[in-house]
Amino acid sequence: MNPPMKNSVSRQAVTITIIISSLMVIIDTTVANVALPDMMGSLGATSNQITWVLTSFTMAEAICIPLAGFLTRRLGERKLLLYSIGGFVLMSAFCGQADSLMEMVFFRVFQGVFGASVIPLSQSILMQVYPKEEQGRAMALFSIGVMVGPVLGPVIGGILTEHLNWRWVFYINLPVGVVCLFLIFKNIRISNRGKTSIDWLLIFTMALGIGLLQMVLSQGNEKNWFSSNLILFSTIASVLLIAVFVFRSFYTRGEIAPVWMLRDRNLGVSCLMVSCFAVGTFGVLQLQPMLLQELLNYPVETSGFIMAPRGIASAVVLIMAAPLMDKLDNRIMIFVGLVLNATGVWQMSRYSLDIDPFWIILPSVIQGAGLGLVFAPLSKMAFSTLRPELIPGGTAMFNLCRTIGSSIGIAVINTYFSYEKQLEWQSLGGSLSPDNPLLQAYAKATSETMTDITFIGHIAALLKQQSAILAFVHCFTLLTFIYLLLMLLLPCLKRAGLS
Repeated sequence: MNPPMKNSVSRQAVTITIIISSLMVIIDTTVANVALPDMMGSLGATSNQITWVLTSFTMAEAICIPLAGFLTRRLGERKLLLYSIGGFVLMSAFCGQADSLMEMVFFRVFQGVFGASVIPLSQSILMQVYPKEEQGRAMALFSIGVMVGPVLGPVIGGILTEHLNWRWVFYINLPVGVVCLFLIFKNIRISNRGKTSIDWLLIFTMALGIGLLQMVLSQGNEKNWFSSNLILFSTIASVLLIAVFVFRSFYTRGEIAPVWMLRDRNLGVSCLMVSCFAVGTFGVLQLQPMLLQELLNYPVETSGFIMAPRGIASAVVLIMAAPLMDKLDNRIMIFVGLVLNATGVWQMSRYSLDIDPFWIILPSVIQGAGLGLVFAPLSKMAFSTLRPELIPGGTAMFNLCRTIGSSIGIAVINTYFSYEKQLEWQSLGGSLSPDNPLLQAYAKATSETMTDITFIGHIAALLKQQSAILAFVHCFTLLTFIYLLLMLLLPCLKRAGLS
């Protein structure tokens, strides 16, 4: 193993390299979301088909993240990071050139394959470069990219799509990627190569099981879940394959997708917490654009700017908290972060159709302040009890749980929102009868008759709006409870050593 770098200047150079590289990859998980309507016309795809632009990337990423530890041993950190960023940039160029949905999905799959190792590899490099007493600060700085990236994605995507075209959502990676490759070549020197063996049964069951799980989560709500034979059979197959994969991992204790490492208490509890935390975080990031654009009729670019302060708050808090991460009990910081997340999302549960932009931004800022106070300390505690040679595998499992948690969050929120919206529509609509005195008074106040087609259309539109806002309120309430329940897991974490 290469020794840690001795001076702070070289560590700073490595940190900058890692943050820029990881930020580029993370932004791509959400940057294409707002460009989908424009892609539909260019690629000749329907609204259902175009979602595969997102699904294909997340599926490939989830499948390949567990291989990060194995690939690190096979190639070494420096070479793997160069290959990953180089391939990611090349596939971005091909995505921008795509003329059909099939081409786009094909290149997005390989974009996800190359990008999958970047985040766990980045965490692993920082944990090796920084001495133990400074690893909290390293995770805080790294978390700026992880937390800000998904928020910046829609903002950048909206600006590029609005003022250039959707292809620049991918082309923007070319100049950034060239800078990343130069910085990696110049600053990264770590290369922990070693002997490895390939377990094809483990790879097959892992890839197919996780791939099917991601497909079920991304397509389930659209296909009405288990009423679709495809979703039903895919779920059964996924559960069986993942069961074989987990058993095989514990049996062989290999470097490929090392599920057996979850026996380490801090890593296991941290992986559970980060997956549940991702459910809440990505659930909110899924709900807010829907609320702003579909219900409140905000333009795409405006809604992006309204959501941006969440990322700014995360970055500011992380910069301020970085010096404290190696001095305070990280469990206290996680607790404060969960309180801030719960407080911000609870305020969102009080939204109405008359909400002012300020009251959309303020809860987002409160939640954003809490995001970094959870993710960065949790990342440090996850790896604090691992031996150095196990850190690459630990970061792979941690990020796999984060990725699957985000997919579960989006799937759960979409399903729960649809269910609550339909339930409220039926509940409110059931009282809209001609003999309802309130409805009669409203018709009289608007100088319309209850049988007038215009009045009926107006009432139908109001019913749709009110049922939707109530569904949003219920979803935000559910996410608030998720953050509160996570606090119960904090005593299970072993206290990391402080300086």
